[in-house]
Amino acid sequence: MTSSLVPPRTNHIALIGNFLPRQCGIATYTTDTYQALIDRFPGMTVDVYAMNDRAQGYDYPPAVTGTIQQNDRMAYLATARDIEASGAQAVWVQHEYGIYGGPAGDLILALLDRVSLPVIVTLHTILDKPDDDQRRVMDGLLKRAAKVVVMAEIGREILVRVYGANPKAIMMIPHGVPDRALVDPDSMKARFGWEGHKTLLTFGLLAPNKGIESVISAMPAIVAANPDALYVVLGATHPNLVAHEGEAYRDRLKALAANLGVADHVRFIDGFIENEELLDYLQAADLYVTPYTNPQQITSGTLSYAVGVGKAIVSTPYIHATEILADGHGVLVDFGDVDAFAREISRLLCDDGDRSDVSVRAYARGRTMIWPRLAEASMAAIDGIVAARPRRIKSAAPLPALAPSIAAVERMSDATGMFQHAILSVPDRRHGYCIDDNVRALMLMTAIDDLDDEVRDKWMTVYAAFVQYAWNPDTRRFRNFMNFDRTWCEDQGSEDSNGRTIWALGVTAKRAAHAKHRDWAVRLFDETAGIAFDLISPRAQAFAMLGAAAMLSAHPGHQLARNILERFSTDLLALLDDARRPEWEWFEIVLAYDNARLPEALIRAGMALGRGDLLKAGLSTLDWIVGHQTSPEGRFRAVGTESFGRAYEAPLAFDQQPLEAQATIDACAAAFKATGDTKWRDEAARAYRWYLGQNDLDLPLATAQDGGCFDGLMPHGLNRNQGAESILALQLASCAISALGKAAGTVAGEARAVA
Repeated sequence: MTSSLVPPRTNHIALIGNFLPRQCGIATYTTDTYQALIDRFPGMTVDVYAMNDRAQGYDYPPAVTGTIQQNDRMAYLATARDIEASGAQAVWVQHEYGIYGGPAGDLILALLDRVSLPVIVTLHTILDKPDDDQRRVMDGLLKRAAKVVVMAEIGREILVRVYGANPKAIMMIPHGVPDRALVDPDSMKARFGWEGHKTLLTFGLLAPNKGIESVISAMPAIVAANPDALYVVLGATHPNLVAHEGEAYRDRLKALAANLGVADHVRFIDGFIENEELLDYLQAADLYVTPYTNPQQITSGTLSYAVGVGKAIVSTPYIHATEILADGHGVLVDFGDVDAFAREISRLLCDDGDRSDVSVRAYARGRTMIWPRLAEASMAAIDGIVAARPRRIKSAAPLPALAPSIAAVERMSDATGMFQHAILSVPDRRHGYCIDDNVRALMLMTAIDDLDDEVRDKWMTVYAAFVQYAWNPDTRRFRNFMNFDRTWCEDQGSEDSNGRTIWALGVTAKRAAHAKHRDWAVRLFDETAGIAFDLISPRAQAFAMLGAAAMLSAHPGHQLARNILERFSTDLLALLDDARRPEWEWFEIVLAYDNARLPEALIRAGMALGRGDLLKAGLSTLDWIVGHQTSPEGRFRAVGTESFGRAYEAPLAFDQQPLEAQATIDACAAAFKATGDTKWRDEAARAYRWYLGQNDLDLPLATAQDGGCFDGLMPHGLNRNQGAESILALQLASCAISALGKAAGTVAGEARAVA
């Protein structure tokens, strides 16, 4: 436990949960946690990010740094960016099902996936039998959290048994309680008009699972033994219940008391009670009762508060009560056992000495649970995970470019073609194939110089057959997605997939080692490339232009290829003129994927058509996008997927995809070929080193031993799946770098590896 003389090493954290004045237990807990941290560690900065379950939000105090609309995914991502930029050293999440958006609240995972900071999660509910969504969310939390806090030992057991959690990552910290003196209840009763009564109290949002019917049903026997007994039911009706049936449930409880003849001995107080007033109510009661009906309830804040002020307690044996009231710290009766409630409550109300003994024992236990103790224990855990955060240590070993390899490509391919996705490095057949990846694989087979001739022939034929079979003459479009059983998922694919196919056909017609494959590509290009004129997407048009430039290079008189280049060059220049601003030298008002393909298309069109205006526009826009793909440390930084769709805004860092580095390398290679300027060769090398570990996280995406490539760079690490797109991006990039190296010497330069 942290000494009062030694401040924590961590002095800035982000705290996520509900917050007062929102009326719920998590809001109270998060608010109390915040206050405990500030009181115990005055120099600490705690940024609170509060959840909103309604559009108008709440009148939050200045402690709330930001809010998150419950069902707005973009709000979670924006908060992740704010946390990353804030200087916080760790993130502390209060987790309860129902306060975060998405199935079982999975939107909180989107936030956590986009912060690089260590995470601690306090679990307010741990389900022994979760449904599929609840299990998925809990698995995600356990995977992301460096430390998990439970409030009862049974929580640790469930996490290990049901979810396979690492026991070393779990710690038990009891629910915090205020630090109040142990007082005689009679000294407080006048404030509430309870003089002359032996008072029992139940507090919380009114709902059927609170079991209040059992205590009301026991009241005739309790009153017979204690004529001055008064049962106070304190709290508003649960908002969900009010929305469904108004106050019908409260009315049913009142009717039950009236029918049993104890209406004068049961008092309902309707309203949400602030903490300090609640503690006054608790101190004024002789007995606290929690007749809850859910055996799996792991946490009860009101039970903890009652222990904290030293109440004698009668409770059903739900999990939290069983643990906290063990060893004579309270009395347990079975669920719904009216006779047992009547017997035990009557006994304690009649025996002042016994009731006082239980109260003193409860108060002693409560001293171990006061908020300063929770703050100290929590900060000790947070200090530990911050200190254990891996440090990036760079090696002095130079990083050479990788030799192109098709090992991972073969691993992801069968006789039909190349699979789209993988689970880690194993192909995921559930998602089948797509033409996008198969045309990339086809281009790779034309790009590797030293590939065995039989191997090249085999795989070129497989990928070419996929492309050929994808052509749908009825719709005059290429299909894209195919199931594992070779049935098509659609009659025609996306514009991008059709544009990429035209690109691959042009490249194959130019570069294929065997005449049979070049002839096939020319024939299918001639048959299908006219569909390019129906493409609207700038990227699809750019892909088609790249194919047309390759075709025109191989067959200088190819009129269809020339027409594609002339038509879409004009369109791209018009887009550039329309979107350009003094600080925005780009074709669109937003950034998206495969950005460098747009300037590459203009550069290659300029070379093919002998047009300086196209070359100039391509080089200027490439220079602009390269500048926006550079981190403050001078490393390549792929435009993150979170950047997409943000008008005239600088790119965001994550999630970074291998495709972006490959596109930049190809575009820079085109610029180098067009100008001979070594700047472009150096920019290509810088983008290539992104795969090798010179990136924002100092983590290599390439797995050099088998030709694989991870799917992306996330804020907290790698996406360790190795799908076809990523593998092909690396291998095509390696081919491009190899070609540049043969033309102009090594481009790895003085790159440095990382551990």
